[in-house]
Formats: sequence, C-alpha cells, structure tokens
Amino acid sequence: MTLDGAGPRASLGRTAVAYAAMVIATALAFLAIRAYGLRLEAPAPPAGAAAAGAGGAAGHAVDNLLHVLLALVVIIVAARIVGAIFRRLGQPPVIGEVIAGILLGPSLLGRVAPEAYAFLLPPSVAPFLQVIAQVGVILYMFLVGLELNPVHLKRSPHTALAISHASIVVPFLLGSSLALLLYPLLSTSDVPFTAFALFLGVSMSVTAFPVLARILTDRGMQRSSLGVMALTCAAVDDVTAWCLLAFVVSVVQARGESAVDTMLLTAGFIASVFFLVRPALGRFVGWVERTPGRTPQSAMAVVFVLLLGSALATESIGIHALFGAFLLGAVIPHESRLARDLTDRLEDIVVVLLLPAFFAFSGMRTQIQLVSGAFEWALCGLIIVVACAGKFGGSALAARLSGVGWRDSAALGILMNTRGLVELIVLNIGLDLGVISPALFAMLVIMALVTTFATSPILDLLSRPRSDPAGLPRALPS
Repeated sequence: MTLDGAGPRASLGRTAVAYAAMVIATALAFLAIRAYGLRLEAPAPPAGAAAAGAGGAAGHAVDNLLHVLLALVVIIVAARIVGAIFRRLGQPPVIGEVIAGILLGPSLLGRVAPEAYAFLLPPSVAPFLQVIAQVGVILYMFLVGLELNPVHLKRSPHTALAISHASIVVPFLLGSSLALLLYPLLSTSDVPFTAFALFLGVSMSVTAFPVLARILTDRGMQRSSLGVMALTCAAVDDVTAWCLLAFVVSVVQARGESAVDTMLLTAGFIASVFFLVRPALGRFVGWVERTPGRTPQSAMAVVFVLLLGSALATESIGIHALFGAFLLGAVIPHESRLARDLTDRLEDIVVVLLLPAFFAFSGMRTQIQLVSGAFEWALCGLIIVVACAGKFGGSALAARLSGVGWRDSAALGILMNTRGLVELIVLNIGLDLGVISPALFAMLVIMALVTTFATSPILDLLSRPRSDPAGLPRALPS
C-alpha cells in the first residue's frame, strides 16, 4: 500500500486542476440544491415561541452561587462516573461525559425526578452555566489548536488532501441535499433555506480531531502508517471545517453587503494572525525557551491576553469566538515549551471542570422526547445514515482511489466518521443562531453519539486477522 501519494512534479498540475474542478462542481451542485430549496416553504414559527436555550437569571445572587456550585459538583461527579464506565467498555470517555450531561437534563432526570431536576439545575442556573460552558469551549478550542501538529499537514500532501477534501465535500453535499427534505418538516419560515442547508452540510462534515487522536493513542496506532494518515487527514479536515463553519456563521449573521464586509474582515484577521502575530509569537517563544525553569506567569498572561483578544476579535467580526481561539492556538509552535506548559496547566481544568459544564448545558437543551413518533425516529435514522454515508463513504472511497487497501480504507473512513465533542460545539452554535430547531438539535446530537460510539467496535472488526480457506491467519493487506 502506498500512503504517501507522492508523485512526480508533472502530476502537480493535474492535481491542481482536479481540486479546482472538485471545488467548482461542489459549488455548482450546492447552487442547484439552493435554487430548488428556495422554492420550499416551511411552516410559520409558533406564536410567542421563545428562543431555544437557557432562561433568564432569577433569585438572589447568593442562592444562584449556591446552586451553581452544587450543580458543578453533581456535573463533575456524573461525568467522571459515566466516563469511567464507557472507558471500561472500550469507548472514549468523552462519549460517557456527553451522555452524563444528557442524563442530567430534561431527557431523563427532568422526566424521572422533576423535583430533583428543578433543584439541581433550576432556570436561574442556566445563564451562569452557559457562561462557564462558553469559556470552557473557547479554552478547549485553543488547546485543539495547540495540539494541531503542522507536521501532519505536510505529510503525504496529495493523498491527505484528496481524502480530507472528499470527507468534507461528500457529506456537505449530502447534508445540504438532505435539507431539501428536512427544511419543510423541521424548520420555520423565519430561517432562510440557504442558512439551513449550509449549516446542515457543515454539521455532516465535521471530524473530532482530538477524539480521533485519543482513540488512535489508546489503541497504539498513532505511529502506524494508517494512524499517521488518519491524523493527517483529520488535521486538514479540522482546519477546513472550522474555516467553513466561520463562513457559514458569517452568512447567517450578516445580510447583503454586511456579509461581504464580514468575509473581508475575516480574511484580514487571518492574514494579520499569520503575518504579524505568528512571527511575533516566534520571537516570544524563543525568549521563553531561554528563560530557566517553568514558563513564567507573565508569559502566560501575554498568551491569555492574546487568546481573549483573538476570540473577542472574531466574535466582533461575526464568525464566533471559537475560531479566534483555535487560530491562535494553531500558530503557537507545537513543540515549544510554551505550548507544552500551556497544555499541562490548562488541560485538567478544561477537561475535568469546564467541559462537563458544557455537556450539562447541552444536555439541558437536548430534549430527546421531541423525537417521539415513528416518523421522527425514521428521520433521525435517515440523518445517521446520510452522515455515515457521506463521511465514511467519501473518506473510504477517496482512500481506495489513492491506492490504499480496502480494509485500511474502511478503517480510515470509520475514523473520519468520528464526531464527538466537536460536533456538539457546532450544533450548539446552530441552536444559538436559531438555524436549527430543538427537535433537529436532538436528532443531530443522537447522530453525533452514534457515529462516535461506532468507531471502536468497527475498528475492532476491521483489525481482526483474516483466515485463508485452510484456516491459517493472514495479515491485514497493505
């Protein structure tokens, strides 16, 4: 099997033409979907319907603090217990932590013990929990950027780009095509079809790079040829997906000329980060490396000011604070002592304290009971099938066409189909923007859990050695 995909210089021109053709074909296909979808009509929103999400703060400040502290205690304990159970089952603990958040919400605790739910997570807690969750996700995306090894983006460039772009293009088109069916059923007339289709396409295109990396590490596959290729593709996929999400958010939040202004400001911000901030950070990292002992707190303060400033800039532009945090983390040298110290000091706080708060807040917004009848569950199943067909099918087929064996192509496809926490972040953005309804939010959360949960068992099946007719085991084909 040839994983590097490196060809002679003469093939670069053909590769560039192929990529250009793929991008143009994707754009034309989406425009065709959009042209048809604009003729669809969704029912009017219910009169007096409140925006999805948390309610307003109420009660005395001291009572609120008491409830927030109690809620955090319960959330952390539940997340650790359910996460540990899923780890014993051979699953990433993050799946258990997400499920713990859903179990603490109206889907289970609110139905089984409504009094306990009202006491532990009253409406007055939700706004505070939301702020904690947002800060946690911003720091998490900064850590994701720090973990993004640029070496992964340079290895096997042709094959990695082909597979990663196929794993974006195919699910994006399938998701936006699915919008033709779901828009009249699960949306309202105040949501433009263009925004709905774009967001559904992006939600189908996401790969959870950190979860994928930890699955590979737990299985000892991170240094294998398949593991390196999966990390490379996921890294390229991660950058592409977040840029695409930033574009979609700018389209949703802006109209007309303001959308053009948003894209121009975004391009200017990205250019300033790479051509101004990155060189300055390189010199700053050199100074930190020459400083004896641990990275000083003054250096950490500089990084946090830059982090918050970058998040503030992208939030002000209209493409969400998460993109600014991710971009700043990505330009800090990956192997520097500063990056290692930032990860060591932040990771436990973010993973143990802040992310479970995000899971619980997401659980408060996830109402599984909205998926009630056979028709709604059929739609949920269709979403799962389309998500798997796009992400798994696009990745596996592109890998096979690049010369990768069928079993490794299938393994790569199932790895790229991992969504996990990153999908949950994207879905919360869509719910905050009002692009997706609470019912569709619940269906997409179920899809994220199913696709992530399926990764390890299917990898186990693909990793089993085959036997020849005489019963002799054969190694995995390369």
